[in-house]
Amino acid sequence: MFFSSIHADYTKMGYPAAIVRALDFLKHTDLKALSGGRHAIEGDMMYANVDDVETKLFETTKPESHKNYVDIQFMVSGEENMGFFVDHGRVQPIESYPERDCYFYPNESVDEGTIYCPEGYYTVFFPSDIHRPLLAVNDKPISIRKVVVKVHVSLLGE
Repeated sequence: MFFSSIHADYTKMGYPAAIVRALDFLKHTDLKALSGGRHAIEGDMMYANVDDVETKLFETTKPESHKNYVDIQFMVSGEENMGFFVDHGRVQPIESYPERDCYFYPNESVDEGTIYCPEGYYTVFFPSDIHRPLLAVNDKPISIRKVVVKVHVSLLGE
């Protein structure tokens, strides 16, 4: 997992080339003007989901993971907290949607940390990172706009 500001020089952080390309998209695209929904960047291998959503109370969320895609979650407007923990195999999914590459875990997680994500910050979650997005800051749900760039794991070896 990586966490940083889009204004930091991510080209010097040793990220895989595909992650740098995804961050270039986030940095150089007018994300406030982009319509909601899915936008191809590199076909099905890399695409962006533009989401206008509400943050939620912790108890109404479930941790999730993905096996085939890396998530780069970027806060366009608003703020959220995100939970995270490493998949050590101690927690098994309670819901599986392989056609959507999405696996949900029980709300009782193990060793879960939290990241505060304000506007202009991103978090990169790899398949080994179980994460819980959309957590309301100070238990006050708000409307946010975020973009999640999905990068197929096969691109990481470039």
